[in-house]
Amino acid sequence: MSTQSKSKAAPKAVEAPVEVYEQVVETTKAQVEKANEAVVKGYGEFAAFQKDGVDALIKAGEIWAKGAEDFGKAYLALAQETAEANSEAAKALFSAKSFNEAVELQGEIARKSFDKSLSESTKLSELSLKVANEAFQPIQQQFTAAVAKAGKLAA
Repeated sequence: MSTQSKSKAAPKAVEAPVEVYEQVVETTKAQVEKANEAVVKGYGEFAAFQKDGVDALIKAGEIWAKGAEDFGKAYLALAQETAEANSEAAKALFSAKSFNEAVELQGEIARKSFDKSLSESTKLSELSLKVANEAFQPIQQQFTAAVAKAGKLAA
């Protein structure tokens, strides 16, 4: 009888490890599927983040290009005005009737030229700063959105 009881116990001992093995396989399979879904979701979020970053850079580049064009036009307009003013100044100097009149004209021309240069350089500096701020804005907005999203993911 003891031989029979041992033989009956053996199949149960074999069945238990098979059940455990099947449970381990099922659990592992479920965990792998969850991990795979998380990776796919994470990749999708990463791809969207990258696209948003590239879009922000493109927008910043467009703003910068438009600003550079505006700056170039303003600079060329200033150069043209300066050339015209210098031409008028030369005519005035050549029409001076005396050395004292020429010296007075030269002083007036120099003062006007200095005032104009100061005024226009201020305008060009302001335009440059405005363009830089506007071009940086899309990048800053994207960075802020990315930090906020990372904060939500970490929480």
